[in-house]
Amino acid sequence: MRRLAIVLLMAAALAGVGSARSGTAQASVPPTDTSSPADTAVPDTDATLAPVDVLQVTGLFNGIVIDAIDRAIERAVEGGSQALILQVNSSGSIASPAELQALIQRVADAPVPIGIWVGPSRSARLYGTPAQLMGVADVTAMVSGSRMGYTGSFVELENGRAVDCGAAANDRVVNDSLSFQEARTLGALRLDTPDVGVPTIRSMVLAMDGVVADGKTLDTVSEGVNDEGGAELSSTLVKFSKLGLVNQLMHTMASPPVAYLMLLIGLALLVFEFFTAGVGVAGVVGAVCAFFGCFGLAELPARGWAVGLLVLGMVAFAIDVQVGIPRFWTGVGIVFTILGSWFLFEDLPGASLRVGWITLLVGIGGVMLTFIVGMPSMVRTRFATPTIGREWMIGELGTAVGAVDPEGLVTVANARWRARTNRATPVAAGEVVRVVAIDGVTLEVEPETGGARDYREQRTASES
Repeated sequence: MRRLAIVLLMAAALAGVGSARSGTAQASVPPTDTSSPADTAVPDTDATLAPVDVLQVTGLFNGIVIDAIDRAIERAVEGGSQALILQVNSSGSIASPAELQALIQRVADAPVPIGIWVGPSRSARLYGTPAQLMGVADVTAMVSGSRMGYTGSFVELENGRAVDCGAAANDRVVNDSLSFQEARTLGALRLDTPDVGVPTIRSMVLAMDGVVADGKTLDTVSEGVNDEGGAELSSTLVKFSKLGLVNQLMHTMASPPVAYLMLLIGLALLVFEFFTAGVGVAGVVGAVCAFFGCFGLAELPARGWAVGLLVLGMVAFAIDVQVGIPRFWTGVGIVFTILGSWFLFEDLPGASLRVGWITLLVGIGGVMLTFIVGMPSMVRTRFATPTIGREWMIGELGTAVGAVDPEGLVTVANARWRARTNRATPVAAGEVVRVVAIDGVTLEVEPETGGARDYREQRTASES
């Protein structure tokens, strides 16, 4: 099993290397406007029209996303595309200010026209410094219901060019957000669109037909004559691209809920492996999960002291796991886990990175279930010894080292044993106890007098 796990990990790593580059998918976009599908014929793709590239960007902007945009610009230039559209849905950025300034500068100076479309759903957002891309892109549009803003102070560009989201919108977007209707009214969108906005990427490509961007007139739809002498419309070829497998994996790990759950799962599995013999699948999987969790936390604005609380919580859980009984330290671990989970991430401008309620319930509830029920039972089963050969202890007398209420230590036959009461009546320190049963390495005891069953009957029952 261990060899199989290692082989699978190596195979996944080799497969990821081969898919590091972004994949592309091609699709023709038939021209349509507000007509119903039944009223509009689907035209063919015109091979004479230069293609339009579309890069899908979701989640927080980080180094992986910035690199993907850089490579998308290079591919558009090398492939002779007439434009590059960034389909964006992002609540902010975790990249450094220098990286974002360089990205905004590259988009402003790109040799190919660049369009930004905030979509595809009505809940799409473009917040934080990445929203400044709306002020340098050649064509910008939004889905009705989407929002953009919280740009912060505009970065300074070279060659005297400035980030401009529209004279009336520049002051608003710094510390506030704009809906599609507000952005359209204030002139923040560089595309003449109806009140319904640009609902699909198909509409975005078609609306760009005839738009002058970066000194070039975009031509996404052409009109010709068919064999019957009627008008025939042809559309440009649209090439979609997104992050490659490995980049998408690392980008996903840098999201708050995934990084949080990966860290908890990894730490819990490592604690589990610590109390088992040898290095098995749990240890390998735990190390991989902990690695991904640490990678995500390193990318995100995580509070160091909150991460420390999560780690200390696992240490506290481990103290009680080794005795197989949830006690004081289990409570400490629960408190540390709750506090660390709640305050783990700092918020971004206009967007909260606090872990959602469902994720919190899964993370905290899973940890509590693991260390209150699962791990103690596993440890008792794993390290318990059979009672064969110890039946002679049933009925023997001993002395309580401390109070047994309901658990404690007793001395029987000059040896100390873990014990718990067989009745609700506690046993005080120094009192004489009688062994009535054995559960693994734990003795069930009761006071010498007033026992529920005579020890001779207990011994006779066990011998029979």
